[in-house]
Amino acid sequence: MKIAIGSDHGGYALKQLIKEHLANKGIEVEDFGTDSEASCDYPEFAEVVGEAVAENKYEKGILICGTGIGISIAANKIPGVRCALVGDCFSAKATRQHNDTNVLALGGRVTGPGLALEIVDIWLGTEFEGDRHQRRIDKITGIEKKYCK
Repeated sequence: MKIAIGSDHGGYALKQLIKEHLANKGIEVEDFGTDSEASCDYPEFAEVVGEAVAENKYEKGILICGTGIGISIAANKIPGVRCALVGDCFSAKATRQHNDTNVLALGGRVTGPGLALEIVDIWLGTEFEGDRHQRRIDKITGIEKKYCK
């Protein structure tokens, strides 16, 4: 599995922890920045990670900003990205089972490190259920095609 990861300054510390955690599990991770806690703009990192996932260069992406809100909004502007901001284990599982999300967003200032790692593990380890959920994903894709011209 290949994971693209990125963060702004508010998510930098959590990103570093997640990278180490995934590397210890033998998961390949490509860091798209930022490289410090110096102030920067989250849309830049949402764009490069989102594009890498949408172009199937990476199976999934993980994005982190202070709350996870801004970076998830930015990522979801990219056709083919289904990014979910997750702050609990139930949602981590459900968003993979029901929404086939390919990018996970976390809030570095609102989600503790232990919970964040648990969310990442659940999200990466959960498969999409398909069936009736695929019909809904297809409808989301239809909306995307209608408005993303």
